[in-house]
Amino acid sequence: MNIEQTLIRGCKELNIQLIGNACEHLIAYLSLLGRWNLTYNLTAVRDPEAMVVKHLLDSLSILPWVSGPLILDIGSGAGLPGIPLAIARSGCEFFLIDSNSKRTRFLIQVAAELHLKNVNVVNRRIQDYRPDMSFNSIVSRAFATLADMVVDAGRLCALDGRILAMKGILPHNEILCLPREYNIVGIYPLLIPNLDAERHLIHLSISRPVS
Repeated sequence: MNIEQTLIRGCKELNIQLIGNACEHLIAYLSLLGRWNLTYNLTAVRDPEAMVVKHLLDSLSILPWVSGPLILDIGSGAGLPGIPLAIARSGCEFFLIDSNSKRTRFLIQVAAELHLKNVNVVNRRIQDYRPDMSFNSIVSRAFATLADMVVDAGRLCALDGRILAMKGILPHNEILCLPREYNIVGIYPLLIPNLDAERHLIHLSISRPVS
């Protein structure tokens, strides 16, 4: 099975429909990631088929919970989950923030080569980010503890928005340390096709304004 077949079959198992040239763009993104990885070491995953599973399918697994039109991916790194989500959800505007300039240079190149008009790249620490809008969804993939995530980024979430934290094994201690301003809406096991590892999505909301 080639990587395109792995992607298509995995999306079918996740009940995710790739529209238009989304599949082509996702494969092109992996190709760019593989090339840049030779110099910049953006990901420890090298095998293309493993990248489909651990990067593309893992990122796309949270798509049903992502609500737009404005979405912020904090600590985006090599563009995960932001780039796959932006490709699959072209009608939403994505902001990918990372403090590492080599990573953001890669993200800018991806957006340019794939003509992703809905991707905005921000080279800044999340603590210093002061946009003039709030976000409907804030997503992260192994960015920080839940408490650190909401302290750093909670102020950027709309009052009716959602904070979506992707985790591996369910972090019970992190959940206990959440500030009282945040509610757990749901904790969802993510069953990633061909991945023999635990994945969870923690969905948070704001219960009162965050100063």
